[in-house]
This record gives sequence, structure tokens and C-alpha cells, in this order.
Amino acid sequence: MPRFLILSVFICVHLWLIPPASAQPKPVPRVQAVPQPYDQVSFQQGGIEIARFHFGSTLKRPFVFPVIGPSGLPLTRMGHPQDPVGHSHHNSVWIAHNDVNGVSFWADRGKNTGTIVHQRIEKLTDGDTEASVTSLNHWIDDATKKVLLVERRKTTVSPLPPGEGPGVRGEWLLLLDLQLESKEAVTLGKTPFGIVAVRMAKSIGVNDGGGTIRNSGGAVNEKEVFWKPAKWVDYSGAIKDKTVEGITLFDHPSNPNHPSVFHVRNDGWMGSSLTFAEPRKIEPGKSLRLRYGVYVHAGMPSVEALEARWSAFAKAELVDLTPAKKK
Repeated sequence: MPRFLILSVFICVHLWLIPPASAQPKPVPRVQAVPQPYDQVSFQQGGIEIARFHFGSTLKRPFVFPVIGPSGLPLTRMGHPQDPVGHSHHNSVWIAHNDVNGVSFWADRGKNTGTIVHQRIEKLTDGDTEASVTSLNHWIDDATKKVLLVERRKTTVSPLPPGEGPGVRGEWLLLLDLQLESKEAVTLGKTPFGIVAVRMAKSIGVNDGGGTIRNSGGAVNEKEVFWKPAKWVDYSGAIKDKTVEGITLFDHPSNPNHPSVFHVRNDGWMGSSLTFAEPRKIEPGKSLRLRYGVYVHAGMPSVEALEARWSAFAKAELVDLTPAKKK
């Protein structure tokens, strides 16, 4: 075979093996919402899970578990450590309410109960600064099977910039955006139970582990914090020997009852009470928009540091959860 022909064949084969510029891999998002089996979504930072969203049809309500701290250990738990059956509704980080037209979506059993039933995932997003799941849920009366509330929920994980928190995963924010509406008038009854709550790991609780509760008003532990209004409440304690971490529950200033009354116990749980002082009605065609934040942190930050973190959370722009109409 002539040399020029061999050279031509070599050049053609060589060029054929070189991938085009368009085939070069794209940058991988730093934060991802990765669907998992059994109706779950794993929130991952650099391929490492920091939280998981559960929304299976057999659950009484969707929830987030685990919530992983900077050291790599879960800072929340499922159920009360001393009463796992009676408090089985304590689902790590969860949304619920004890009185929706007289129906309890807080309890797992008993009379006049309801179930928050997941309908579908409307959107998943990945990115370098955050990842999210937007889901549609129906609040259904167990007895009548009637839909009392239609809820859109955006669950967002937002790691803080490198250097703002020690540990393998660093510190991060869990943002809970809710939009509640109904075709008929619905009343959220006066109660301290609902609408967002956190069950801390056993070792972080004041009673079981010697942890500490603080709020934005400078109060400490249940005796001072219980049923008091605040912008935020922090629960910190040991997650392993010589390692302290915690969670701060933020109430957003746009919420209609801000500053919220917090229901907080030394036994290891805290919640922001939407209708502690009075009932709240959702009129047909109207929606109730709510936002809460869960700050996952190392150590026991100062009140000043927590206040600065809450201020940054408070300034974040609210997003419209209403789905765009199809053209």
C-alpha cells in the first residue's frame, strides 16, 4: 500500500477517535437531589448524603431523615427515646398540624385523624449552591377521605460556603417552603402542635444528654423557652465524645404569626406553633404561604452568630410555588 494512502488512513482514524468539543463532560453540580428506591430522595453534597426526603404512600406524612451534621452523624431521630410508640409521629423534621377542621394530622392514631398523602414530585433541581424537591401533597381526612388541604412544599438543601463550618460536610441550611390552599374554607384550630417540628438525637436532648436550648430572646432551656415567642430556637449538644453540634429552627418574618411561639421540651424536640394564639382560616381561592429554616451547625454558636445567620435567612427572597400554567 502506498505510503500516502497509509498516512491518510491513519489521519482519518485518528480524527475519528477524537471526541467533538460538544461531547466533553459538563461540570457536575456540587449539590444534588438524587431519587432513590421506595419513594425517597437523597440530598447529596459532593456525592455524600446530608439528608433524605421520605414521601411513601404508606406514611402518615412526608419527612426528612436523617439530617447529617458536620461530623457525619445524624442530629435527628425517629420517635421519642423514652416513648417510641406514643410519640411515633415525631419524624425527625416534619410538617403537620393538630387541628384542620377538627382533624388531627399530628397524631399517628386515635379518633379524627388525617394523613398527608404525597401525590407527585413536581420538580427536582441540582446546582452548585443548592438542591431541591418540590412536591404536591393532599391533607386527607382518614374517615371521610375528603381532601381538606392542598399543599405544595419545596424542600431545599443549601450547604454554606466552604470555611463557614468545620467537618467533612460543613454546615448547611434546610429550607421548608409551604403553600396551603383549599377549595372550601378551612380553619387551622388553636393549638401548640404544628406546623413544623424537629426531634433531636437522644444525646443532644437536655434530659438524656445534657444539651442546651436557647432562643433569640436570650432564654435558656424549657423553663424559659417553652411557649415563648422568638425568631429562632437553637438546640445543641454532644453528638459524640467531645463533639458538640446542633440545629436552629428559624421562623421567617413573612409568616403571619411571626415571631412564632415555640413549643420546646427538655426531652429533645422543638416546634414552631403556627396557631398557638388563635385559629387561622384559609379562604377558598386564597393560599397560606409559610417559610421555615433548619440551620445544621457545628459547636454551639454564640447568640450573635445565630442572630446573623437568621438575618441572612430572613432576607432571602420567597419563591412562588404555584406551578406555571401549560400553554
